Amino acid sequence: MWLSKTLVVIAVMCSMSVVVHSSQAVMKDMTKNFIKAYEVCAKEYNLPEAAGAEVMNFWKEGYVLTSREAGCAILCLSSKLNLLDPEGTLHRGNTVEFAKQHGSDDAMAHQLVDIVHACEKSVPPNEDNCLMALGISMCFKTEIHKLNWAPDHELLLEEMMAEMKQ
Repeated sequence: MWLSKTLVVIAVMCSMSVVVHSSQAVMKDMTKNFIKAYEVCAKEYNLPEAAGAEVMNFWKEGYVLTSREAGCAILCLSSKLNLLDPEGTLHRGNTVEFAKQHGSDDAMAHQLVDIVHACEKSVPPNEDNCLMALGISMCFKTEIHKLNWAPDHELLLEEMMAEMKQ
């Protein structure tokens, strides 16, 4: 009897680690695609190089984005990918589709949207849309780290650098 219970526990733990790995892979792929439009946004908003460095370090645990320009970059990137509705809040349908295009299943895609919506509600209102985006992004990052879905920061940077060399 204890053997069958142990096997069930091991099977559940193994399936959980697969979900975490695939969730991290989905987040990595979404991030890589998200950042691809950065150069366009940097020109549009006249962003300094420091904003790019902040965005590139987004998933680094303990790293806090603080500059308004990083918030502007995130806002611009979200807009370029049609993730925002006309009011500037997250567009549920487009965001779900974006997540699914990067390997997310339906449940994860909806959970990601729910996290962003909760962050939109939890961050104090700010008339500066860039600072508002920065606050929402940092909330999102915190929640994704809690789920252990954050991509490996070093691996993400290595892959992006390799893609840039091609």
